[in-house]
Amino acid sequence: MKRDHRLKAARWSAGLLATSMLTATAGPALAQSAGTELEELMITAQKRAENLQDVPISVSALSTERLDQLQVSDMNDFIKFLPNVTINTSAPGFAKIYMRGVASGENGNHSGPLPSVGIYLDEQPVTTITGPLDVHVYDIARVEVLAGPQGTLYGASSQAGTIRIITNKPSTQGFEAAYDLEVNSVAHGDIGYGVEGYVNQPLGDRAAIRLVGWAVHDAGFIDNEQDSLTYPTGPVTINNTALAENDFNEVDVYGARAALKIDLDEDWSITPSLNVQRTEADGFFGYDPGRGHLNVARFRPDRSDDKWFQAAATIEGKVSNLDLVYAGAYMRRWLDGESDYSDYAFFYDTLYGYGAYWTDDAGQPNDITQYIQSKDYFTKQSHEFRVASPAENRFRVTAGLFYQRQTHNIQQRYKIDRLAAATEVSGWPDTIWLTKQLRVDRDYAAFADAGFDVTDKLTLNAGIRFFKAKNGLEGFFGYGRGYSSRTGEAACFAPAVVEGSPCTNLDRVTKDNGETYRLNAQYKFDDDRMVYLTYSTGYRPGGVNRRGGDAYDPDYLKNLEFGWKTTWLSNRLRWNGAAFHGKWDDYQFSFLGQNGLTIIANGGKAKIKGVETDLDWLAAPGLTLSGSASYIDAELDEDYRNTPGGPILAPKGQSLPVTPKFKYNLNARYEWQVGDYDAHVQSSLVHSGSAFPDLRSADRAIVGKVPAYTVVDLTAGITNGSWRIEAFAKNLLDEKYQVDRGVACTVCTRVFVDPGRPRILGLRFGQSF
Repeated sequence: MKRDHRLKAARWSAGLLATSMLTATAGPALAQSAGTELEELMITAQKRAENLQDVPISVSALSTERLDQLQVSDMNDFIKFLPNVTINTSAPGFAKIYMRGVASGENGNHSGPLPSVGIYLDEQPVTTITGPLDVHVYDIARVEVLAGPQGTLYGASSQAGTIRIITNKPSTQGFEAAYDLEVNSVAHGDIGYGVEGYVNQPLGDRAAIRLVGWAVHDAGFIDNEQDSLTYPTGPVTINNTALAENDFNEVDVYGARAALKIDLDEDWSITPSLNVQRTEADGFFGYDPGRGHLNVARFRPDRSDDKWFQAAATIEGKVSNLDLVYAGAYMRRWLDGESDYSDYAFFYDTLYGYGAYWTDDAGQPNDITQYIQSKDYFTKQSHEFRVASPAENRFRVTAGLFYQRQTHNIQQRYKIDRLAAATEVSGWPDTIWLTKQLRVDRDYAAFADAGFDVTDKLTLNAGIRFFKAKNGLEGFFGYGRGYSSRTGEAACFAPAVVEGSPCTNLDRVTKDNGETYRLNAQYKFDDDRMVYLTYSTGYRPGGVNRRGGDAYDPDYLKNLEFGWKTTWLSNRLRWNGAAFHGKWDDYQFSFLGQNGLTIIANGGKAKIKGVETDLDWLAAPGLTLSGSASYIDAELDEDYRNTPGGPILAPKGQSLPVTPKFKYNLNARYEWQVGDYDAHVQSSLVHSGSAFPDLRSADRAIVGKVPAYTVVDLTAGITNGSWRIEAFAKNLLDEKYQVDRGVACTVCTRVFVDPGRPRILGLRFGQSF
């Protein structure tokens, strides 16, 4: 009934928007638009406002206008236009992001390593162990992407780079409002739609409030086929008749943002804000190639419910000629999920006869289908205080203090219906395995970054960050006493310390301290052309393995980089780029070990070299051409073994996983006038090379390689300034591309593929006031 209602509403909206567009586009094409130079981009990558072309680091910036032109609504949308960034998303809210080839194939498990790329929402890092918050992109001032180690200004989780999502702030300049409506159709799938809007309202001369809201439905396109499955022990046969459904991987996103800016006087202001979002996802987001493209057979429900809020406040002011900033934020995230784990049960029963242990209370063969019910609760608070001397001074410095504390309360129940009570984990019916743990990560830092103009052409920059990190993991994991006499409850050494756990068999803390630094020289040939040379370092803290409590050490990245930023033809052509060479020492590698548990170990050495470049060209009045590309060669610098003296699992010279060697995008946009209206047409092409999803040779042989792909997008629209309407096609040629491949467990051989989204045809209408 729900799907019928949605389909009728979407068809009505599509018809209304199509009629409006046909009416609006009637009339002859007249004069071309008369743009004369490229947009100037102001960024705050170095925690002070600067022109993009003056900043001696590799930075990509997508402005509000650019995000709108590229039809960006989430992280996947803008990352595909960043050639030095790779994203793997098994489901909404579970993204893994890598930059410049710094990837060993992390599986994103709840007790895994910290991310190597920091994601910021305004001033707060919003990365968590299962992935960063997937912030809906609407009314965003810009997205800044800082490539290479950013350990000096941004700390631990910015080892390979940093992505900053910066929201539009309240303005006292006047009332402003807008809304946008969208309806779309997904090839091989269903109908999607969305509504977004914002209001900016001044509250006198010294205050303003900005309210933003969105509700988006992403249509499903994967079919859960009807099938049966037989477990050899018993034997027991089950079917998924009640769950079979077409287009079952739907996603609904709801959210809002509110910000208030108060100018206390001419020098001081305060900006509190609140962000909330909920993402409800149904179904599975991969398919089984053995069943054909976009088909799968799942025997238990798959779903996730991701809710979060972030409360933040920024206080800015001046004391004498110094700029002072305090930025504090507090975040909570609740992530509830359920997923089918029948592949694990099937392969372990087929190979080892595990089904004989999972009987009912009468000792009779049981439906041994496993499924996972998870409840993850995160908190995160961060505080930063910094002071900066005037940017126009010959010698200038930014210095500050930082503190962060994040917690992760983990609950994972691996369940089998009608499981014998003697086999259950105590106090948890039908639970064969329980993880009930609390993880706490703390970071402390003091940092300083300084620049000195040796001459009007040569500038030297240096920065350092002193850090301390503390990572603790305590609680319970494992089987009940009736199933295992050595692990789980049988290994407990203390009463429960985590509420709800039967007892405690894990309690371990690790501590790290040290420093990261950056040395930089910048030479300006003139106001339009400069080069720079940088040596920088980044790190990631160590942590605790939940199986046995063994610790893993921090890993470090050392980066040498030569870059250039140039503007030509009276600011009609902009060409930037960088060549880099990195050494990644003691890299953290996570893999599935015994019982499907994630193990993190330090691998050894890897090296990364590459080049990245981007170009924007106002080729003619109204015609803008742009593109960016990267070539990244990342490989092991020594053999990988998971135990000292053990077998070689990946030889020296083997490529690191996930990141393609070559990735590029091209974009052309033409704007002209149609009577009293402004019209445009735009085409984008994105190409990504092939890459293995895993580091190890044996796993590559099973899982295979993610093939190269090319995706084309097309948009066309018209506006009169106050209203706008646009038709678009994402993945116009319906490229059947893949973003990831994997198996459910260490002995599983059925490969699941995470696909890119099929072709999406849509219409978008909006008004501004």
